[in-house]
Amino acid sequence: MAYILAYDIGTTGVKTCLFRVEKNIELIADASEGYELYTFPDGGAEQHADEWWGAMMNSTKAMFGKTEVRPEEVEGITFCSQMQGLVLVDEEGNAVRHPMSYMDQRASKEMHEGIGKGAIKVSGMDAGKLVKSLQITGAVSGSVKDPMWRYLWVKEHEPENFSKVRWWLDVKEYLIGRMTGKFIMTEDSAYSTFLYDTREKTRGWSAELCDMFGVNIEHLPPVIKTTDVAGELRKEQAAELGLKAGTKVFGGGGDAALIGVGAGCVRTGDTHIYCGTSGWVSTIVDKQIVDVVSMIAAAVGAQEGKYNYFAEMETAGKCLEWVKDHLALDEIGVYLNKEEISGSKETIYKSLYDYMSEVIENCPPGAGGVIFTPWLHGNRCPFEDHNASGMFFNISLDTGKTQMIRAVTEGVCFHLRWMLECQDKKIKTSKVIRFVGGGALSPATCQILSDVIGRPVETVDSPQNVGSQGAALTAAVGMGILKSMDQIHDMVEVRKTYLPNKANKAVYKKNFKVFKNLYTANKRNFAMINSNK
Repeated sequence: MAYILAYDIGTTGVKTCLFRVEKNIELIADASEGYELYTFPDGGAEQHADEWWGAMMNSTKAMFGKTEVRPEEVEGITFCSQMQGLVLVDEEGNAVRHPMSYMDQRASKEMHEGIGKGAIKVSGMDAGKLVKSLQITGAVSGSVKDPMWRYLWVKEHEPENFSKVRWWLDVKEYLIGRMTGKFIMTEDSAYSTFLYDTREKTRGWSAELCDMFGVNIEHLPPVIKTTDVAGELRKEQAAELGLKAGTKVFGGGGDAALIGVGAGCVRTGDTHIYCGTSGWVSTIVDKQIVDVVSMIAAAVGAQEGKYNYFAEMETAGKCLEWVKDHLALDEIGVYLNKEEISGSKETIYKSLYDYMSEVIENCPPGAGGVIFTPWLHGNRCPFEDHNASGMFFNISLDTGKTQMIRAVTEGVCFHLRWMLECQDKKIKTSKVIRFVGGGALSPATCQILSDVIGRPVETVDSPQNVGSQGAALTAAVGMGILKSMDQIHDMVEVRKTYLPNKANKAVYKKNFKVFKNLYTANKRNFAMINSNK
């Protein structure tokens, strides 16, 4: 038996979770702390490294205030984290500029010059570079939001900052470095740079790709597995966090690698859908596969010899947050019966989400013909377009906020169905889908997803914490508590199953067809109105 502390470093906050792992895994206590995502008119999206650290300090101390377990009883620290951040640090591990989020899309010029030129193109990319990338990594850096283009953007636009760079790190790797003084990347983070050779005989950083794209290979740190020990917690940092110096810090993994693990999806063919700030469809496969047209690739994950066939959308739960702020907040007086508001901001927001769930349940399927496109920060799959935006389509005099709020949830589910169907063109996805993330907390959303995709949907306990649970389970493998990752499948129990309502099939079939047509019909309009932002 061991106590393992897992930090889930999300886009807008950290969830700090303490687990007890033995024959099963149990969440003992948790606490959360938010931080800012700073966005700019030119497409920039940044965060502050000290805000991450401050949130970790506050949430760690708050979490220990909820349990009798003491810091010295913790045997391992690990991470589940947002991925494809760009954190450039100096020799001492200090960030040379504010970290650039995976949502940053300023590097369109760098991407065009790096892979968009060429006499022969495939999916808008130079055919030679595309083939070489696929040969070496099994994927290609085909999105303006990929970290390599941001790295080159800093090189071009901020030469003074770039001259100070010693290491290129991802988000959790920066925090591991701050904890331990050791600078590494786990294999899943290395893969997401699209500079990592995934072939068995030559596995490691690719000098050929670094030379081809103008990346200094000396900036890329040593690579370890998710289950490996990265280092030990240093005395000063232990004091700041309220933890014991010398505690082992494991590599952990990115959210795309570990959320499926925490959901119990570890066997070939297991499919899970995640709805948090972003959203995705991921299926375990035993070989690397790529769909260049739909922007889906089999990513290196937490399990050796297995990959996550991964399709991502930028804004899923973020769309519901937008609804909360812009369609529901101004109706506080209505749903609270115009009573005086008391309690914390968190309590009010929880009430708002409950209110929105009730609205969704009471509105008929199809949202009165209103369709919402959930592309609030561009899109990656099944089309890459940073100009794509959200819209409400088919509003009439009869349309109210009730229909619009439901349309947002349906729109997110339509896009998830689109990505699921794209996966089915190349592989066989699960007949039953495991649904996790904050979106899975809402029974209404779970039922809508089941109706839209036409398949049973399963949920688990604490679906919002499966990332940190996956991190704790991989650390347990590294500590020898679990013999292999295969054991995890039976450790994660299903809480509830939702079956598709056949009565809703016709309306969702029709609306889904219109939903897909909206991008094709408006692609030029998106470019015309947004290309100069």
